Amino acid sequence: MKCREHCGACCIAPSIHAPYFGMPHGKAAGQICIHLDVKQYHCKIWGSANYPETCRQFKAEPDFCGTHREEALILIEAVEIFTR
Repeated sequence: MKCREHCGACCIAPSIHAPYFGMPHGKAAGQICIHLDVKQYHCKIWGSANYPETCRQFKAEPDFCGTHREEALILIEAVEIFTR
């Protein structure tokens, strides 16, 4: 599955526990990553050397992304809660 345009759910819903570029303490679930362009909902550092390993490992797929952005936020949040 290709990432959906104007989504950004994977930059908001999950937590990132490891420090990364610009976020030395990682990010809490539900917190918007500072690298998310909130007008276009895409990552401003995608593909760069600063792109976090956690994000590199994420693969867009229907089980996480659903059929629209709002569903993706719900699904990824559910996975976050389930894996705590």
